[in-house]
Amino acid sequence: MNRPETPSRLLPIPDVQSSADDRRIAIDQVGIKGLRYPLPFADGDGPVQTVIATCDVFVALPAERKGTHMSRLVELLEERALPGAAPITVDGLRSLVDELLRRLDAAAGRIVFAFPLFVRKIAPVSGVASLLDYDLRLSAELADGRYAPSISVSVPVTSLCPCSKEISEYGAHNQRSVVTIGVRLASPVTVTELVRIAEEEASCELFGILKRADEKYVTERAYDNPRFVEDLVRGVAARLAGDRRIDAYTVEAENFESIHNHSAYARIARGW
Repeated sequence: MNRPETPSRLLPIPDVQSSADDRRIAIDQVGIKGLRYPLPFADGDGPVQTVIATCDVFVALPAERKGTHMSRLVELLEERALPGAAPITVDGLRSLVDELLRRLDAAAGRIVFAFPLFVRKIAPVSGVASLLDYDLRLSAELADGRYAPSISVSVPVTSLCPCSKEISEYGAHNQRSVVTIGVRLASPVTVTELVRIAEEEASCELFGILKRADEKYVTERAYDNPRFVEDLVRGVAARLAGDRRIDAYTVEAENFESIHNHSAYARIARGW
């Protein structure tokens, strides 16, 4: 097999993406979607953990340009995955978006990371430690000179029915619930803070490992703190509304009922 005398890397290769497009239609977002990548993440000043993030990276494409350089989007993530690279943080999303726009010579861009965040929790009586996972979604967009970061986190909790407790001679039915908080930020907020708000407004929080003394504690705590699905969203919304770091929010709660074959659901959105 004959090899070319000149290495291919020295040959001129046309840059088709940068060529002109005669349709003259701008594209709002173009890029990569659903790319899974191992990335370091730190929640505020907390410890760094490696997460497997599902990543969406987009830029705006002007009307006169045919395409964007997709490889540069992956390179941005690859550099963050290298040993010793700075972790992804809520506060650091702005610099990442700025770098995205610089590399792609774009006027607007958006980055989304979705991954499970593991938090080590301590059982309330025995003190045994275990991990609990929370589904987290980070988003940062820069367009028209306006930067908009947001966080969404889903928090599993326990809810105990106030009506069941009131009308029953003993006992009350409860269920596992999921509270999902979404916030648009005026200034950084840690994910752990949002998780604690949801857990504190529930009948009881969840733990990965419980000994018998812990099980007694969480059962009785839930009984002493009954919550309708309406109570869950109102309690969380009241806490978020009073936080000046938050520009807008949504709160959703879904109770996976133990006495029905359907869920109870409630949602509050303000400024979203």
